[in-house]
This record gives sequence, structure tokens and C-alpha cells, in this order.
Amino acid sequence: MDRFEAMTVFVAIAEAGSLSAAARKLEQPLATVSRKLTLLEAQLKARLIARSTRRLELTDAGRDYLEASRQILEQVDEAERAASGAYARPHGQLVISAPVVFGRLHLLPVVVEFLREYPDVDVRLIQVDRIVNLMEEHVDLALRIGELADSGLIATKVGEVRRVVCASPAYLAAHGRPEAPADLARHVCISFEGLMSSNPWAFPGETVDIKARLAVSTAEAALAAAQMGLGVTRVLSYQAAESVQAGALERLLPTHEPAPVPVSLIYPGQGRLPMKCRAFLDHAAPRLRERLQRLPC
Repeated sequence: MDRFEAMTVFVAIAEAGSLSAAARKLEQPLATVSRKLTLLEAQLKARLIARSTRRLELTDAGRDYLEASRQILEQVDEAERAASGAYARPHGQLVISAPVVFGRLHLLPVVVEFLREYPDVDVRLIQVDRIVNLMEEHVDLALRIGELADSGLIATKVGEVRRVVCASPAYLAAHGRPEAPADLARHVCISFEGLMSSNPWAFPGETVDIKARLAVSTAEAALAAAQMGLGVTRVLSYQAAESVQAGALERLLPTHEPAPVPVSLIYPGQGRLPMKCRAFLDHAAPRLRERLQRLPC
């Protein structure tokens, strides 16, 4: 049995959480994936995964072997990239992740310009409002909003954004304008369970328990409901910028906003940075800084 193939299958099973999910990811029959795992455990003379009817759980030996397998596969991948010229010229597929709205409004135009300038590079842009694990999900670069934990990643800061409270002129005409954060407890509020959302809403020195008459899963839906006059919502400044600039929403409580949070391009710190990544960082960072500086709020 090929050891690199066995490691690849085992890592896929561990990351996917089930044999069937790993089989779909690897595009192999379930029976084949199960057989390869059995052969690997027989070869190692160790049980790597404790099987149950509900889920798979790594044994102590499995956790150790997973860490070692990832390191070895990364080294092999690094060697293959070097041999194929990944460090000599920008080419190949570049996988980037970004929050949904930021990706659509700001990163996508930059990616399109990059693709025109670098015809030998293809981009896969993953837009999700969650923290993506770059190593486990095979992502080259990510745009991250918020403070970064010390995780071995390297960050290039491209700007800052704020949490802003806003409502439509029609709603404010009918219900009045909140003058302090505590006033929000008496207003109809719209919340969304997405990037950096929270309840209660935190402001410098105080928090406010809001009553959300509508809870949605995206900032775009929260903004749409606010524009319809339903109530007050809280989003990140770049998400509301177009609506504020157009006059569809008004920014509220600007003197009570929390400190801004950084916007960064991040990438793994181990090993040499492939040319496709370096080229994108050099291309995207100044353009994103310019776009964020132009935001009206």
C-alpha cells in the first residue's frame, strides 16, 4: 500500500469526521476508503480511529499519526511546488477565503484585476461568514476581520472597520432617534447571526440587551429589513456603506461606537511563500487599503 496515499486517506477521514464524507471528498467509493484505513491500521499494528455508530473518534495513536501525516504531506506538497516552479513564477490555483459581503463588494473586484494581470493563475474564492482553518481546508490566503489570535499565521493589515448602528429615515421619523446606547432597549431591533454579531450589543463601558423582533443569518438581510423600516440593526461599517451613502439608512450613535477592528490578509507562516501568493498580496494589499479608506462610514 502506498504510504502517501494511505496518509492522504487517513487525513481526509480525520478532517471530514466520517468515512462517507471522506469518500465524497476524495471521490472514491466508501468501500475503498474503508479498506485503505483497515490496511493502514494493519500495517501500523495500531488502531487509529475508534469507530461507533454515531461518529469516528481518533485514538491517542491516531492523533499522533494525524499530526505527523499532515507535516509529511505538507513537506511533499512543498517539494512538488518547488519542482514545478511555484516559487519561480506565479501560476496554478490560488484558494482565497473571505466574508460574504466583503468578498462581493471589495475582494472580488481586486481578484478580477489580478486574474487579468496574471493569466497563469486561477482563483477559487470561498465566501463564508466563519473562521476558516487554512491548513485543514487547504486555503492559501484568507481575508480576516477582527483581532487575530497567535496561531502561527502571518497577517498583512489592509485597513479597519467599525460596528455601526443604523436605521432608515422612515423608521426614525416614526419612532424617534436613539441618543444613547441604552435607548436601543426601547427600539425594534434586527439582529443577524453572522460575522462578529452578538447579543447583547456591546458599547464602550456598557452593554445593551436588545429585543430582536427579527433575527436573520446574513448582514444583507438585516440591512434590507432595516431599509424597509422594520427597525434598528447593527452591522460592520463596510456592510452598511452603500446604504448610508445612498441615504437609505442613517448611521446612529457614532460617538458611542467601539474601537475599530483590523482587516487583514493572512497566510501560513511555515515554509516559503509561493509566487502566486506573493503576487496576490502585492497586488491586493494596496488596492484594499484604498477601497477601505474611501468608505463613507
